[in-house]
Amino acid sequence: MKVMCMYLPQYHTFPENDKWWGKGYTEWTAVKRGHPLYKGHVQPRVPLDERYYDLVNDGAATLKWQAELARKYGIYGFSIYQYWFRGRQLMEKPMEILLEHREIDINYCICWANESWTRTWYGLSEQVLMQQDYGEEEDWWKHFEYLLKFFNDKRYIKIDNKPVLQIYRSFDIECLDRMLNCFNSWAEGEGFDGIYVIAGKTAGEQETRAELVDGYYYFEPGYTLKHDFSKWNETKYNISVLWNTLLNKAFGFRRLERSIKASLIIDGIKNRDYGENEFPGLIPDWDNTPRRDYKGLVYKGTSPESFEEALRTLKQKKEGHKTDFVFINAWNEWGEGAMLEPDEYRGYGYLEAVRNVVCEGDR
Repeated sequence: MKVMCMYLPQYHTFPENDKWWGKGYTEWTAVKRGHPLYKGHVQPRVPLDERYYDLVNDGAATLKWQAELARKYGIYGFSIYQYWFRGRQLMEKPMEILLEHREIDINYCICWANESWTRTWYGLSEQVLMQQDYGEEEDWWKHFEYLLKFFNDKRYIKIDNKPVLQIYRSFDIECLDRMLNCFNSWAEGEGFDGIYVIAGKTAGEQETRAELVDGYYYFEPGYTLKHDFSKWNETKYNISVLWNTLLNKAFGFRRLERSIKASLIIDGIKNRDYGENEFPGLIPDWDNTPRRDYKGLVYKGTSPESFEEALRTLKQKKEGHKTDFVFINAWNEWGEGAMLEPDEYRGYGYLEAVRNVVCEGDR
């Protein structure tokens, strides 16, 4: 089994974030803002040794540390989010630093996070900050040309001589057929056998154009919550959200409005059957209250032990498949409480769980 970790690069300042959220904003700004909303609620989550890294100012050193840590605990690679908006990019510098420093020993691929950016993270309006627009062939060429330098990196993950490109919301791209025809043709012109496209199974609309993609990855917990949740559990969840929301409005409370037993999501992930070209997803913890405050969502009852059990089940389900990726959300989504990186609360618990499963039988 090859454990892949989704990787967020928003740990450095850049002009757009300064404009939208205030000067000096990074993901750590949100993380440090976390606070307990109920008894036993562990917030804020603090990196072990208070390692609040900067992926530009100390990018190479941090990426080297992360790569060594990932390798030590049996992680195959990172899937790094790319934010490409018709030629304009956000948060590209960490990925470029990784490309420049070929000595950093980590496999990686790119996940195009092709959503428009809005202010909804912090409970604000649906104001669009950066609109996604796919353009035409000239725009696709610029995107491909940028990606090509990564595709040519020997560390970049390839399947059957095809660079892997994940697309978070491929369903949103109406011109996907024409775009991928161009991408595949250009890739073949560069000596590859095309592009290996992995579409996201997310909380949104699902990709139905099976002939256009090579595989699917499950983006959890969103997929299971929205598409594989029993009607009974969904009803109970909606009633609890409504009740908490009404109490907050009536009495001016700021009590947590959304919480779910983690086992309901984990069991859904474990019990699902996965096809040859379907790659399971899994979460460690989940708590996005640093971003959304009392309107956030917390999965209660998570633990390294239950995570390890679920990962072992997924390993068995993918055994014998030609491609056996499992995508963990995430390596470092600190603002959503979804991270394998060590912190003061969990220590190295989740990393040890990965090693226990991946390296089982090697010791």
